[in-house]
Amino acid sequence: MSEGNKNIVRRLVEEVWNKGNLSVADEFFAPNYSHHDPSTPDLGRGPESEKKRATLYRTAFPDLRLTIEDIIAEGETVTARWSCRGTHRGDLSGIGPTGNQINISGVTVARLSNGKMVEGWVNWDALGLMQQLGVVPEVAKVKAAAR
Repeated sequence: MSEGNKNIVRRLVEEVWNKGNLSVADEFFAPNYSHHDPSTPDLGRGPESEKKRATLYRTAFPDLRLTIEDIIAEGETVTARWSCRGTHRGDLSGIGPTGNQINISGVTVARLSNGKMVEGWVNWDALGLMQQLGVVPEVAKVKAAAR
């Protein structure tokens, strides 16, 4: 079961996030899928919520590329440590395109049942993203400027 669940998460990253093939989200997410990520707007439940989430970030970063760095599974739970890169070429929740390159990392813990994700917890470097977009100053630079 663990290997099969890891493959589902790998396919999800490649198809939905890297290729933008949103139609396959129905294969990966249960109708009642619940997403827990304090850094991302609440977009509802189920596969449609993940399609909206992927569209939000793929619109802002059309060349978005996620890479799974590590993946561990036990039973119904899969944990993936990932990195992400892209170029900010579209609107991101009111932040106009900057043309900046971004490179962030995060961790996703997914609980699967009957071959579909039913719950996901995501923790990623949202502050680093905002700093790379120039929306939030980097603390080291602010401290240096204050001297």
